[in-house]
Amino acid sequence: MANRAFAALSTRQAAFIDAIAELGATSPISRADLLDFALDAGWSGIPTWITKDADRRVRHGVYSLPELNGEVAVAAAPVAAAPVAVAATVDARLSSIERDGTEATVPAKRDTYVPWGYFTDLETVINSGRFFPVYITGLSGNGKTTMVEQVCAKTKRNWVRLNITKQTNEDDLLGGFRLINGETVWVDGPVTVAAETGAVLCLDEIDMGGHLMMCLQPVLEGKPFYLKKVRRWVTPAAGFTVVATANTKGKGSEDNRFAGAQVMNEAMLDRFAITMEQDYPTVATEKKILTKVFKSLGVDATDFAEHLVKWADITRKAFKEGAVSELISTRRLEIIATAFAMFNDKAKALDYGIGRFDEETKDAFRSLYEKIDEDATPRVESDSTPEDPNKCPF
Repeated sequence: MANRAFAALSTRQAAFIDAIAELGATSPISRADLLDFALDAGWSGIPTWITKDADRRVRHGVYSLPELNGEVAVAAAPVAAAPVAVAATVDARLSSIERDGTEATVPAKRDTYVPWGYFTDLETVINSGRFFPVYITGLSGNGKTTMVEQVCAKTKRNWVRLNITKQTNEDDLLGGFRLINGETVWVDGPVTVAAETGAVLCLDEIDMGGHLMMCLQPVLEGKPFYLKKVRRWVTPAAGFTVVATANTKGKGSEDNRFAGAQVMNEAMLDRFAITMEQDYPTVATEKKILTKVFKSLGVDATDFAEHLVKWADITRKAFKEGAVSELISTRRLEIIATAFAMFNDKAKALDYGIGRFDEETKDAFRSLYEKIDEDATPRVESDSTPEDPNKCPF
């Protein structure tokens, strides 16, 4: 075996040799032992560069890896732009994760953000360093996920955001095998990344998921969880916690406003320590938000901001009273502000902003705004009969 000439190892191959050598692997080595060492070192299995090299086969099921005994130099040959696919350390695994698009990072602060509502309480939870899962529910466009993001930005805490769908499963959450650089390797999922790095895991729209997410049960208890495909335990690092956002309380959407929202498993819901029911911001807070948005867009529109906020508030009150089936969200106001900055046309910005609603709702919302803003450009009505200015559009 000593007279065989083996090619210099690549960076990836040398990393594998170093990893299993540290665990006591020697050559020659059986396939079963090699697999055990590989899994214990955090790899997904036996690399194909070993099993497909006829020169390394001593006999059936036994391989020669003289590099383990120091018989062949393991200095890696330079390989241009060849990132580590799998490694034995958390840092090396995260290099692979980052290439796959998931990493724990401190989010950037938003200049237009105004802390309000449960911001301070959520900040207290995250600053505590305790595992204390939080469920945040509320209507769409009121800033639930943005609040989580900005709390992490303020506290300089890493976060991982994952958007949940009905198809989200264990492979998406904890990790799975991926084909990278011609090899099938294990890639940690966002839950595993967040747990091992002590990050805040944001499960966005959690009520859209189904029974395929039940692998989160031990995760939501803050306990170590098992990656059965690679026989590895993951122990959450200090500071790891979970914050979920949803439009419902996990009981489904009876009026179908949030199509696809699932009735969540009660055992999963009960694992969340507290629930925050977030409404839309107050008129005063929303005015601050919109003023900052206009300022960031280079637009001086103080009056417009005030009218928009008053308008949105009336639609929400009407919605709660059952007078209308739609409302204007904070997100919708920011969209209208952006449209106004682009078109410099108040009427056009409004019409584009409410264009997603049905004709009856659009007419009602537009008429309401015209009553609030005396400078609003009225639409051209096909009916010559003048509209009663005192008539409620709802």
